[in-house]
Amino acid sequence: METYAINVSNLKKYYSVHKKEPGLIGSIGSLFNRKYEEIRAVDNISFRIEEGELVGFIGPNGAGKTTTLKCLSGLLYPTAGEVSVLGFNPWERKHDFLKQISLVMGQKNQLWWDLPAIETFILNREIYEIPKEQYEETLDELVGLLEVKDILRVQVRKLSLGQRMKCELIAALLHSPKVLFLDEPTIGLDVVSQKKMRDFIREYNRRKKSTIILTSHYMGDVKELCSRVMIIDKGKLIFDGQLSEITGRYADHKIITVIFSKEVDPKRLEEIGPVRDFSFPKAVFLVKREVASIAAAELLQHYPIADLNIEEVPIEDIVREIFTGQDIA
Repeated sequence: METYAINVSNLKKYYSVHKKEPGLIGSIGSLFNRKYEEIRAVDNISFRIEEGELVGFIGPNGAGKTTTLKCLSGLLYPTAGEVSVLGFNPWERKHDFLKQISLVMGQKNQLWWDLPAIETFILNREIYEIPKEQYEETLDELVGLLEVKDILRVQVRKLSLGQRMKCELIAALLHSPKVLFLDEPTIGLDVVSQKKMRDFIREYNRRKKSTIILTSHYMGDVKELCSRVMIIDKGKLIFDGQLSEITGRYADHKIITVIFSKEVDPKRLEEIGPVRDFSFPKAVFLVKREVASIAAAELLQHYPIADLNIEEVPIEDIVREIFTGQDIA
């Protein structure tokens, strides 16, 4: 018998937003004739997630990812639909429910800015009523996995972004939640810190068998951690399936961006690959994944390069190609 940690049926979250014409006349007019627009942040989505699954939840900005997570964690009351997380109705915010979930948002923080991170950990131990022995055991395990032993007593404001994010994760995981909502956990981190964060999430999922929903703009996060992905766009769930179905067909390109130090012949650049954009000194190429390193080597060898960067095709572009038929190039 399959056990679902999360069960979502026809979830909707709509907002009524006041629209005003600009300027003084618009302000005066809105006093007598207020106009509203309905925003469908989450528009009738349904899905199930089994215990222990690590699922990628992706989509462009404003697609409804964070709103969905807030509904699942009980921070927002939905307009309509049914949600069950670990058998609880999230927006009832029952104590037993809150002790089994955690929401980590890459752009928000729960650490006390002027205090060392260890002070927040001690506070969370009291809030979640964690037995001392369990607290110490869990803290030691998380500190070891994230390699942050030397910074626990350093004022949070003096930590790097990567160090703060690691401490944010520890604060969120001290009570060993069964369900973890990760909203952009690697945003703003450098490449090395991103990899360490991914490694930790993978290992935590393996050890604790926790259910994790991960949102990210970085395909690298999703590809390394999730076999199943859900894509949301304009509030609608438009794909729910294996990541291999997406990457095999749509994420087979990489973007090479170069800055030239001298003038070059634009016509010659097509020899490297399709030129997505060119405005001296910058050129952007879209090349097949398997030849990206070769193309980069050709550029460095035969052209005056001041800077070169290779990156994944943005999720926004992949979504656009899949669901509007517009080519990435």
